Amino acid sequence: MANIKSAKKRILVNRKRAERNKSVKSKVKTMIKKVETAVAAGDKELARANLVLAESEVDKACSKGVYHRNTAARKVSRLAKSVNKLA
Repeated sequence: MANIKSAKKRILVNRKRAERNKSVKSKVKTMIKKVETAVAAGDKELARANLVLAESEVDKACSKGVYHRNTAARKVSRLAKSVNKLA
């Protein structure tokens, strides 16, 4: 454990942020899996509906700084491409 007050605070803040980032990433992964499951099942309407929700979650994660904007764009692009292949 650190001895300096500012270092102790950094440890606490980093721990809190890591927990937040973990929950946000988990939610994004869940939404992506829902889209991929719908695509695998061949359900266009469900895939499109889930794509909108997944895109929203990815954008929220990007705005919170959990994902870099290029990473978020890549994830959304790949999902959209897989959904568009169904049509």
